[in-house]
Amino acid sequence: MKVVHTIEDLRDQLRGQLRVSFVPTMGNLHQGHLALMKLARQHGDPVVASIFVNRMQFGPNEDFDRYPRTLQSDIEKLERERDVYVLFAPDERELYPEPQSYRVQPPQELGDILEGECRPGFFVGVSTVVLKLFSCVQPRVAVFGKKDYQQLMVIRNMCRQFQLPVEILAHETVRADDGLALSSRNQYLQEAERTEAPSLYAGLRELQSRLHAGEHDTATLEADAVARLAARGWSVDYIAVRRQRDLHKPSVDEVAAGEPLVVLAAARLGVTRLIDNLEL
Repeated sequence: MKVVHTIEDLRDQLRGQLRVSFVPTMGNLHQGHLALMKLARQHGDPVVASIFVNRMQFGPNEDFDRYPRTLQSDIEKLERERDVYVLFAPDERELYPEPQSYRVQPPQELGDILEGECRPGFFVGVSTVVLKLFSCVQPRVAVFGKKDYQQLMVIRNMCRQFQLPVEILAHETVRADDGLALSSRNQYLQEAERTEAPSLYAGLRELQSRLHAGEHDTATLEADAVARLAARGWSVDYIAVRRQRDLHKPSVDEVAAGEPLVVLAAARLGVTRLIDNLEL
């Protein structure tokens, strides 16, 4: 595996390659990330991964400074798996050479709801850095995980709006045996919190069961799910049933008619903020 830190070296490695498959990450790699690499390998060659902790997508009171940075360990994991040909690990100045960077603003109806409402500016940061990385790598295919469901939709929307020749592939959320979605932030959890953490996904499964049983009042289902988690010590940002196609609220008639739905959640245990979702 080649490890490069500059755009010039990256382009030297990829010159003439027309079937590049790309997986952007913020590092601290786990089995969920490695599953993305394997899917990328199935759809292109060579596979490029990137590791870059993007300051622009962190709010002023979020965990940018303490976000785990484990580059050497990440390199060792990727070399063992043998799916990645080039790892692009730029520093901040390489991707943001000017103090006042251009920014990509997603449409409000997608970028300012749910995660975008809780974390103002988050999807501006995500969209901007992904567009920069696509420009550097020029992939034919890029792979993202469904755990970040709204992010996946924002990126697909951006590719349509800018006519980018990149196919976006989605990998199913990779989970621990107890149901907890794998995340770099899981390591922040204290022992008792890690034991409690699967309750988030369990709550989504319970909501799904009630919908399948014929309950169509999504506001009541959401409120009940929030109350159950709050009673267990969680601080809930949102639990929301939305249409899969645009993340808008479904009508009762749409729910009854079988509109494809997704329930999305974000909640905190102690200092750790976890997100999850479940397609219904």
